[in-house]
Amino acid sequence: MIDSHASDSFSELNLRPELLRALQALNFTRMTPIQAQSVPGILEGKDLIAQAKTGSGKTAAFGLGLLQSLDPKWFSTQALILCPTRELAEQVASEVRKLASQIENVKLLSLCGGAPFKPQAASLEYGAHIIVGTPGRVEDHINRGTLHLDDLNILVLDEADRMLEMGFQESLDAIIEQTPESRQTLLFSATFPESIQQLSAHILKNPQHVKVESVHTESAIRQHFYAVANDAERQKAVRLVLLAHQTTSAVVFCNTKREVQELTDDLKAQGFSAVALHGDLEQRERDQTLIQFANQSATVLVATDVAARGLDIDSVEVVINYHLAHDPEVHIHRIGRTGRAGKSGFACSLISDKQSYKVAQLEEALGIKIETEDLPDDSVLMQRPIKAPMVTLLIDGGKKSKIRPGDILGALTGEGGIAGDQVGKIKVTAMRSYVAVSKKVSQQALNQLNHGKLKGRKVRARFLN
Repeated sequence: MIDSHASDSFSELNLRPELLRALQALNFTRMTPIQAQSVPGILEGKDLIAQAKTGSGKTAAFGLGLLQSLDPKWFSTQALILCPTRELAEQVASEVRKLASQIENVKLLSLCGGAPFKPQAASLEYGAHIIVGTPGRVEDHINRGTLHLDDLNILVLDEADRMLEMGFQESLDAIIEQTPESRQTLLFSATFPESIQQLSAHILKNPQHVKVESVHTESAIRQHFYAVANDAERQKAVRLVLLAHQTTSAVVFCNTKREVQELTDDLKAQGFSAVALHGDLEQRERDQTLIQFANQSATVLVATDVAARGLDIDSVEVVINYHLAHDPEVHIHRIGRTGRAGKSGFACSLISDKQSYKVAQLEEALGIKIETEDLPDDSVLMQRPIKAPMVTLLIDGGKKSKIRPGDILGALTGEGGIAGDQVGKIKVTAMRSYVAVSKKVSQQALNQLNHGKLKGRKVRARFLN
């Protein structure tokens, strides 16, 4: 095990000047525990097994390692980062690009499912230094001969446990078989089941082991447990908790896609600004759902555990477990969505007599005695659900049209437009852009975009429902 008292200053690492400048620009001065324990070994070229949860700073840990040894003049794939979902891959790619911002001519490509194959293949023809992708799509490019890993120096498996849970074992095996044995391998996993132990024994050479406990303190997250008899009581319990807290940011975790959809439909019928996230949605629908929740155009996200880790959702005030998770580790990931960055959080779980075995497992894992308490009083049902303060506008145009966030802000706040503080988060993708605006001025904002010009030309905008 690595010494947990290692120095936590980035300046004491022997990093290339460009990385130190990037860290300074990002205002990163002190390392998180996972970074302090893992980066020195990574820089020495050692293989690594790191057990760390979302929010621990692991992306910067492996990002610094692969960028330190990168040769921009050698136009070949030198680093490969594999992630379980497209959302996590895009988040990782964004963070690595920020770290690489001071190094000239670094090319990073994202290879994920849910996006057209041909444009990816065309980009690969010109080469790439770093690939970030999902196992299925990366394997597809290898099989079609559009991606070659003969020159790979470093392989990163991010959230390896989730990749195995999602059935990517065969794809991982096929990809790793195409990499040089001399590569450095970094494996990051929030949990350490037997499948991960077997994988690490197979692909790592004399790895260093690092384990960092949850970044959430018990005092930051208040856990509550409520007894319910059936699903009708569960749905009512969710409404009671949401109305009692009057929150603009709540995540409800369900164990099945059917539960997600049924609960979302019930909440919407009761007047809540609720959106659903589950595996039956197309990738564009999933992306748009997350955009709406992140920019406060929806107050409640009802999701399966795909949203428990790796998604860029911050400032969640309330987490509700509709059913207890199948695994205590998953429970910890779920409640870890709240109580971040020093803020307090509220997490509750709805349990029935049929779940006594899961309750016992959770008691052992958390080291607590679980006792149920009374739900909020029915009187809160007289209150109206709090409405989402923002509305999302969808603009037909994105990075391919050279549109930047500043262009959208300028178009909205120009002559006759809305005030700058009435504009929320702006997200620009390849073909589309999304902007949150205050609900009070949403129609004025829509008219401003449709009747004005963006970068000197007309665009189409509409409300994203």
